Order: sequence, then C-alpha cells, then structure tokens
Amino acid sequence: MNPIKLGYSPCPNDTYIFYALVHDKLSNGPIVCETLADIETLNKMAVSKELDVTKISFHAFAYLRNDYCLLHAGGALGRGCGPLLIAKNQRDVDTMHDFRVAIPGEMTTATLLLRLYNPSVKDLVVLPFNKIVEAVDRGDVDAGLIIHESRFTYQQYGLKSIIDLGEWWEDTTGHPIPLGGILIRRDFGSERIREFDAALRASVEFAHSNSHLVRDYVSLHAQEMDDSVMKAHIDLYVNEFTIDYGSEGEAAIKDLLIRAENAHLIPASNSSIFLS
Repeated sequence: MNPIKLGYSPCPNDTYIFYALVHDKLSNGPIVCETLADIETLNKMAVSKELDVTKISFHAFAYLRNDYCLLHAGGALGRGCGPLLIAKNQRDVDTMHDFRVAIPGEMTTATLLLRLYNPSVKDLVVLPFNKIVEAVDRGDVDAGLIIHESRFTYQQYGLKSIIDLGEWWEDTTGHPIPLGGILIRRDFGSERIREFDAALRASVEFAHSNSHLVRDYVSLHAQEMDDSVMKAHIDLYVNEFTIDYGSEGEAAIKDLLIRAENAHLIPASNSSIFLS
C-alpha cells in the first residue's frame, strides 16, 4: 500500500501532534509521507486533492465536505485562542469598512470570522501569516488579522489589539472557537478512517507523555521562535479538544458552518462533517 500523503503546518501545535505518527513511534501506525506547509497552502492543496490527510482551516473545509471528512482527533479548537485584529493605534471598529486589512489567507477561518463579524470590510490584502505584524508596523495596511504565534509577539512592536474575534465568537455563540481540524479522504472507507483517527489520537497522547522527545522536532520547525512562545503556543492550541472534539466541539464546528452558510459566505452542503 502506498504511503498516506499527509499535510500539516510547521507550527508547534501541529509538529507536536504529528511527531509520533511521522517518526514511527506508534505500534502498527500508518505509513505516511509528510508535507509541511503554511495553513493557506494546505487549504489550496486539499482543494486540488493533492493530500490524503491534511490539517485544514474550517473555512476551507466548507468547500471540501463532499470529498473529505473530519477526524475526531488533532483539531485546533478552544477558548481564548481566536484570531486578533491589530493596528498601530486604537481604531474605531465602526469605521472598519474603510480599513485596508492584511489577512493570512482567503480560506482561513480567521478571514471567515472577520467577514461574519463585519461583512462590510472589503479591502483585504493576503500576506503570509508571519509577515502581517511587520506590515501593520510599517503602515502598509491599516490593520492586520493575526493567528498562530503572532498572538504572542505583536505587542513587542507596540501594536494594539482592536478586536479579539475569538472572544467575539464565544460571547456571541457560547461555543469555543473552531479554527482548524484534520481531514481525511472519504474514499478511504470507514475502517481505514477509524484506524487513522485512532493513530492520530495515540500520537497526541504520545506527545503528552513524552514531551522531552518531541521538543527537538518542534523546535526545528519553529525556527526562530522563542522557547517560551513555543510552549505558550502548544499550551494554547493543544487541549482537551485535540484528543476528541466531543459534543461541545462538534456543536461549535456545525454552528460556524451554519452561520457562514446563512450569511452566504460558503456553499451549503448536506454532507456530514464526520464519516458517520
């Protein structure tokens, strides 16, 4: 059987989650061939069906539900971890329709949340997520939508958070914020999908029990990220929902998709988010 084509990001939460699976630390684990790329690149690769299993933005998942289903393990969902809209100075959010905003990708969940929050924002500039803080600092844009480790570093530039979209989502819906998950091709079939889901959960549990073994791999791909930022990143995005969304997480994901469908921001679909 050919190796499973697996995609995930070099961000600490993903390398932490997938370490055991890609380093043959699991008994009878699947054979994979991994690709590491930023989340918007992974979104586009999934749309073109280049990957069998991949990390995905829930925004992008809306366009993939016929071909992919969501695994129960490995997701990024929680509280206090949503994207932030930042600016050089405190800005009046009532004038957001005039803002030129840097976003980390058209298909990111962050961008979907921004459009749900204020559909009038039209002047959007796509930049790599790790370039947005600098663009705001230089004044290239009026505001920037930041994700990942930028949440922990933007204040070093003297920038201000003007909207916490995760906090807005939690206050509006009562749900934790669903950011991204792990998708697998539906045509793998139920047995193979369940096996991979179990292996992914085991990989997360391995990392929890062997963080000292995982650290070097996480650091390698985190590049210049400070150790304290790396740890804070993992602590924020790897939580109880990463083992299994459970009913609370599933409700949050469905609500996001329903709200986006009702706002005509994504296509409607009758496909279940999980295989069954």
